[in-house]
Amino acid sequence: MSGLSLDATQLDRYSRHIIMDEVGPEGQKRLLDGRALVVGAGGLGAPVIQFLAAAGVGELAV
Repeated sequence: MSGLSLDATQLDRYSRHIIMDEVGPEGQKRLLDGRALVVGAGGLGAPVIQFLAAAGVGELAV
């Protein structure tokens, strides 16, 4: 998997991303290594934070 090492839980969680041509193992590694800043956790920020966390973004700041 080209440098992507996941435990069984992570592999189960992100398997749908990894099999997509648009993401693949390299894209998932970039997400896991990535960082994002969300300014505000109101009506728009809260779902954005949930989606980023579910996608596997490595570090989130609010």
